[in-house]
Amino acid sequence: MKLKTNREYAARHLFVTAVMLALSCWFGFDAIVRYPATPARELYVSIEAAEPPEGFNLDAFKEQKIQTQYGFAFLAFLAAAIVGVRLWNSWAFGFEFGEDGFSVAGKKFPYSAMKAVDMKKWEKLGLVRFTVLDGGRPRRITLDSWHHLGVKEFVEKSGCGESGGL
Repeated sequence: MKLKTNREYAARHLFVTAVMLALSCWFGFDAIVRYPATPARELYVSIEAAEPPEGFNLDAFKEQKIQTQYGFAFLAFLAAAIVGVRLWNSWAFGFEFGEDGFSVAGKKFPYSAMKAVDMKKWEKLGLVRFTVLDGGRPRRITLDSWHHLGVKEFVEKSGCGESGGL
């Protein structure tokens, strides 16, 4: 059986990615088009909802607000990229299991290769962590039942849920 990405998890993360991309575009539009085209006094009044104080440097205010919009555009884009990459990694995570073992990214392991199984967060969060030796080097694998469907079946089939781990 191959682990499949949980649809609810994917939908929520796609939504957040889309919202962050939309915000990035909005802030970018303000920084590139709207704020530069707006006279400094009008920009001040639209943002502060008040008249500028006497002698206030409106050009510096406008430049600072443009730079702020660039910063917000970048941060929103960065948030979209982080959430999107995490979702992509969950989707591309190649984990399969069967009667005699499991495979991760095409490398096959018998269930007996599972060492240091950590089931502390299984009941509360649906997380199981374990280590396998991959070419003599330890490789830590985390399975999250919120990200993937089939993790519960893997825990039952592998026996790692019995008495808190192997």
